[in-house]
Amino acid sequence: MMSSAAPSPEVSTDPDRHVLGNPDAPVTIVEYGDLECPYCRDAEPVLRRLVEESDGRVRLVWRHFPLFQVHPHALAAALAAEAAGGHGRFWEMQRLLFAHQDALGDEDLVRWAGELGLDPEEVVGEAADRYARPVQADYESGIELDVPGTPTILVDGVRYRGRVELEKLRAVVSAV
Repeated sequence: MMSSAAPSPEVSTDPDRHVLGNPDAPVTIVEYGDLECPYCRDAEPVLRRLVEESDGRVRLVWRHFPLFQVHPHALAAALAAEAAGGHGRFWEMQRLLFAHQDALGDEDLVRWAGELGLDPEEVVGEAADRYARPVQADYESGIELDVPGTPTILVDGVRYRGRVELEKLRAVVSAV
């Protein structure tokens, strides 16, 4: 017997599914990040400001690279962020998870989803598992690029080295 429930929407594995800024910006910054990584948390406001102050010249693309060996909640956080992204709320969830890196267990993720007005049950357990493929695709693309850790920043495909600092990034973007 067939279920009368509507089929769940297709989950995108497009590597550019999470874009902050002008989607057609001439400069693309790709960040391979981990939502439990304190360095990624510190880079977030710098990258956001760079995009916001670029007059549409820079876009930021997020790719998941959960370092689950050292961050026990990174994968669950990535799945929750993907679930939020399925409702157009990825960047809001990302900020919320960075702000609460000390609270990324399932109960916490349910609470953060509720704060965003999302179905809390969609961000954990089996419901969240449907978002594993895009997270895995991001991670595998990072492995192919020899991403050494997080955050790894690429500016138009060239690895940015050093601390994530606004003026340094502006200089790199200006040189592109």
